[in-house]
Amino acid sequence: MSEKNYVIEVEGVNRIFPVPGGEFQALKDINVSVPRGNLAILKGRSGSGKTTLMNIIGALDRPTSGAVSINGSPLVRMSDRERENLRRRDMGFVFQAVSLIPTMNAFQNVEFSMRLAGIHAGRERDKRVEECLGMVGLGNRARHMPAEMSGGEQQRVAIARAIAHSPKLILADEPTAELDSAMAAQVVKLFQEMTRKEGITILMTTHDVGLMDAGDMIIELEGGMQVHRNEEE
Repeated sequence: MSEKNYVIEVEGVNRIFPVPGGEFQALKDINVSVPRGNLAILKGRSGSGKTTLMNIIGALDRPTSGAVSINGSPLVRMSDRERENLRRRDMGFVFQAVSLIPTMNAFQNVEFSMRLAGIHAGRERDKRVEECLGMVGLGNRARHMPAEMSGGEQQRVAIARAIAHSPKLILADEPTAELDSAMAAQVVKLFQEMTRKEGITILMTTHDVGLMDAGDMIIELEGGMQVHRNEEE
């Protein structure tokens, strides 16, 4: 692995799944390096391998061959417990389907992620929750339940939850798919601000061509193969 300041390093990754009568190769020799504090856009049609790659980078799946390192730590050398701790402490996840806990208000949903990350200091934790809700423009909605919020507001709470424990990496899988274009643009603008202000690295999948220019780099997959990569200097 490189000694440069990369948060994500993927080298020669292949992923093969057994299927009736043979095998299916979902990823073929993927090589990706994402520097710290970058917003990387992962694009490709359905079935291109985007979610498979995201799951491998997120330590939710293992490659058939190849190497993956997160913040300089090779995933292959980690036990299941170490991988779980990495996800809880160093990663944040934002999904297309908002997965807020319906019986908790916005403040409690964000606070819960910090508890999972092992952050238990009372007042400082509460201050961070308030700060993150303010960052997503929902400081005045902290006591509202998910059912009392629009889809866009719920997604912003999910983003606040993902960043509250100050992760090094956020993986966002189609986070704007259910939002209108104006709200999608706001979410991506928020991601850009987080890379600059918080130094967080973000890998985001999207089908929206209107959002491609927002990234510092674009990685495109087609049929499990890497067909395009563009890094801005």
